[in-house]
Amino acid sequence: MRKLFLTHFGIAERMHSSTRAVMAMAALFIIAQIGALLMVHSVLGEEYQAFENPNDPLIPIYYLLAIVLFTFLVLYIIKKGKEHIVRILFIGAVAYTMFIVLWAATSSIGLGIASLLVSIAATGYLTYMLVKKPEWHIIDVTGTLVAIGVIGILGISLQILPVMVLLIGLAIYDAVSVYGTKHMVALADGVTQMKLPILLVVPKKVTYSYLKQKPLRKEIDEGTERDAMFMGLGDVIIPGVLISSAFYCLAGDEVWGIPGNLLVSIGALIGALVGFAVLMRFVLRGNPQAGLPLLNAGVVGGYIVSYLLVFGDLSLGITLPW
Repeated sequence: MRKLFLTHFGIAERMHSSTRAVMAMAALFIIAQIGALLMVHSVLGEEYQAFENPNDPLIPIYYLLAIVLFTFLVLYIIKKGKEHIVRILFIGAVAYTMFIVLWAATSSIGLGIASLLVSIAATGYLTYMLVKKPEWHIIDVTGTLVAIGVIGILGISLQILPVMVLLIGLAIYDAVSVYGTKHMVALADGVTQMKLPILLVVPKKVTYSYLKQKPLRKEIDEGTERDAMFMGLGDVIIPGVLISSAFYCLAGDEVWGIPGNLLVSIGALIGALVGFAVLMRFVLRGNPQAGLPLLNAGVVGGYIVSYLLVFGDLSLGITLPW
């Protein structure tokens, strides 16, 4: 009887730890989206736009091709045992993005020269920790800052049509790379061992250390219970682009006393969270899952429903480029 009780207690504790991890991951997802919306609302202007023509539907195709080529380049470099090159490139890009986010945010509240000093100091500290002791909380802080910056910049740089093309294309690519070629699993395994901040890490145990994390592929093959949950930064960024783009591109006329663009953004975020909830049900079964098919479907569905309710026209905010 005691053994049976302990078995049931262990199962219940694992379920509770997994539930807490899912809720923490959802919180990080929401923080990134709200942070990006605040950046779009108060900080980012046309001078931060990445593309000359935000409504060009070919931009996401170029973007997708660049992601595919970059992914295989990283895998090739890892295979050749030159991980330090990947590490330098990623940490450099992360440091630059963090600095831009921190500088833009602190400048917007009128800190003057202090904003530059604070941004340099914070970026320097986080970058140093990424190099010397990339524990899970450092990975999460830097990853969230990067997500906020990338979501915000892409959100103001792409109108609704290119964003839709981007979400559909990347959802298909994600499914193929996880379930078909499975090279995305190899990439996740590689960057996990290099402790790079291109994913979010949520421990299930207080004693968990990301520095001691086993290779993901080994855990999958052994079928052991994982001590942490992982979510690729792309799964946070890509659906978030539609949320921020809706806020930036749609009309701000008040509906029910609230700006229409904000209502649609909130609706898209709710849809993304529905997709997230479904995704987590699969993730808790222990196998790698392609996040973007469900997340993108959720955010697009939430956008469409909320747009129709708020604006009531079938254009869905899409402006044809021709």
